[in-house]
Amino acid sequence: MTREAEGRVLDALDDARTAALLAELVRVPSVTGSDAESELQHRCARLLEESGLDVDLWEIDLAALRATPGFPGTEAPRTRAHGVVGVTGGQGEPALVLQGHVDVVPIGDPARWEGTDPFGARTSGGFLYGRGACDMKGGLAANLAVAAALRASGVRLARPLAVHCVAGEEDGGLGAFATLARGHRGEAAVITEPTGGTVITATAGALTFRIEVEGRAAHGATRHEGVNALEVFWPVFETLRRLEAERNRDPDPLFAGNPLPYPIEVGTVRAGDWASSVPDLLVAEGRLGVRLGEDPARARLALEEALAGIDHPWLREHPVTLTWPGGQFASGRVPEGHELPGQVADAVTDATGVRPIQTAAPYGSDLRLYAARGVPALHYGPGDVRLAHAPRERVELREVFEVSRALALLAVRRCGVRT
Repeated sequence: MTREAEGRVLDALDDARTAALLAELVRVPSVTGSDAESELQHRCARLLEESGLDVDLWEIDLAALRATPGFPGTEAPRTRAHGVVGVTGGQGEPALVLQGHVDVVPIGDPARWEGTDPFGARTSGGFLYGRGACDMKGGLAANLAVAAALRASGVRLARPLAVHCVAGEEDGGLGAFATLARGHRGEAAVITEPTGGTVITATAGALTFRIEVEGRAAHGATRHEGVNALEVFWPVFETLRRLEAERNRDPDPLFAGNPLPYPIEVGTVRAGDWASSVPDLLVAEGRLGVRLGEDPARARLALEEALAGIDHPWLREHPVTLTWPGGQFASGRVPEGHELPGQVADAVTDATGVRPIQTAAPYGSDLRLYAARGVPALHYGPGDVRLAHAPRERVELREVFEVSRALALLAVRRCGVRT
């Protein structure tokens, strides 16, 4: 019965329709925190309803969410957010959750797109181009395609399948946090972030930090009377690099082949307000990698102690200020010995003919929020993460179709078939 049902669901997957759906998703400029993000959530709710799922669409109470213990933090300004969950029929808790986020990062410099409309969803050479095509609307389209194929096939699952469409993943994960806080759970979850054919069973964390370095203002013509905040930032930056090297000694074997699983990077630096003045303040913001299994508080302490130990005459008298705004991602992983990685690997092998390897990712994701609520979760989805957030972002359509087939098999196998 299960094998026959698998065949029916696979036959109901329509690659052309999936490609058109992906293009439709990419054409919505759902930058995190924007009105278009909420617009796309409403569109996903309608698609799930059309696939016969029971849909919960709600506006998230942001003020109440921010006051909830464990709130993951935000970076982008926003005035609203919506949650969307669709659940098939069946008894009990969903046996499987397919999760994807609808939000994307800004496009950056338009010139870097070389004449390509970042939200045009152009196809060429088997790839679909556009902001979010890889991260992660390819995976979102695969999730929605599975739900549609189940409806078209007539296969009725014995236990529920849930599809979680979340906002704000790029902004700390508030959408997943709100979804779980609302009570939506499952026995296991697959988050269809881009994994390039691998199965990611663990993710490092990432904590956003802000460092403020004090200087002393003076006229540029008499700079010896001042202290340039940019100049005294250099020993701070060197300290960050030394700490990074220390924290990357002997990483978890899941990171085999990754030379830097826990990066520390400065993403923005702002100093000065006049060309002929010595800048008296530098503000640097960046991210601190959290090791697998490490308490984020311990990671923060490591950076605090490193900065406090800088031996510099000016900084001894004017110590740097360190704060922790924005997204705060803990690490997360599938429990040792859990059946989910093997089940996903079997489904991928049967769908593609290639056995996927299991590995870990050096970035934070919604995985840790599901893990913290007792829902084993992993990543498996279409796309190469090196293309995420990049100009001319793209995803190979073949991968989207293969992921759809693997997820369809997984859904039938985990949820069973109603007789």
